[in-house]
Amino acid sequence: MSSESVKDDCLAWAARDPSGVLSPYKFSRRALGKDDVSLKITHCGVCYADVIWSKNKHGDSRYPLVPGHEIAGIVKEVGSSVSNFKVGDHVGVGTYVDSCRECEHCNDKEEVSCEKGSVFTFNGIDADGSITKGGYSSYIVVHERYCFRIPDGYPLASAAPLLCAGITVYNPMMRHKMNQPGKSLGVIGLGGLGHMAVKFGKAFGLQVTVLSTSASKKEEALSVLGADNFVITSDQAQMKALYKSLDFIIDTASGDYPFDPYLLLKTAGVFVLVGFPSEVKFSPASLNIGMKTVSGSITGGTKVTQEMLDFCAANKIYPGIEVIPIQYVNEALERMIKNDVKYRFVIDIENSLK
Repeated sequence: MSSESVKDDCLAWAARDPSGVLSPYKFSRRALGKDDVSLKITHCGVCYADVIWSKNKHGDSRYPLVPGHEIAGIVKEVGSSVSNFKVGDHVGVGTYVDSCRECEHCNDKEEVSCEKGSVFTFNGIDADGSITKGGYSSYIVVHERYCFRIPDGYPLASAAPLLCAGITVYNPMMRHKMNQPGKSLGVIGLGGLGHMAVKFGKAFGLQVTVLSTSASKKEEALSVLGADNFVITSDQAQMKALYKSLDFIIDTASGDYPFDPYLLLKTAGVFVLVGFPSEVKFSPASLNIGMKTVSGSITGGTKVTQEMLDFCAANKIYPGIEVIPIQYVNEALERMIKNDVKYRFVIDIENSLK
């Protein structure tokens, strides 16, 4: 057993109330168990979930709240029964840190869909009954099952956003067989999730069209991210030209808009929603005519998450990031709300959390 948990030796930044303002905080992690990995956090991505729970948008926030579920770091200690990791390994932790490990979904390594509910990396109830605290902190203790090996040579700062933004689009792309070269993909929204969908689409050999409300993103989408086409969604002529042209669509936007004009799918095409608008409303005819499928998705299980990390390393796929010190995190959260980031903030925990 580690003695570290007996004193408040974990440095962090936490929200204390629904203002969501973060400030320095100290607490104790649970003791290292035999199956646990203790991870020195070097980097943590900034996700919109951090805003939601810091500001108690769902009414279930437990304060003090330490956000962060895109975690990358270096193993500093392992429990006596840990077999997959050793001290010094580069490891990531994503949106959950535990599950029942008994249901059919856990048995299929789809722990994110655990029947009893996976335990969120922050604002969840940990194995010892304490409230989980996330990656805006100096270290974390996690059961080895929920840790991911970051391939050698892959930058830790780049790995962090893959643990939520990356897997959120990669998982449904694999599930719906969007890795077929020559097929066509539409990506709605070009933020943290959308830009990864474009990168994966191009790596899979797809013809990628970005659908956006912002003309200012056209040059970046085409020249930097490598999209094949860019459509302004308010331009009816451009939208009409896309009708029945796409095999797949990934909708990463969370704004409210009429869905019917966006169901631009070929016969038997698939529309995947990964954002969270307040409602989804479309005519049954938009779905029934052409045998279209509408599907939802969140992150992914441990098997597909590790596959994604390995795929990114093998294909040199890196998210667009802006690395910040933790002292800038409140400004970063406000900028993210305004979509003012290309494309993911990543906190340099190792060099700024002192």
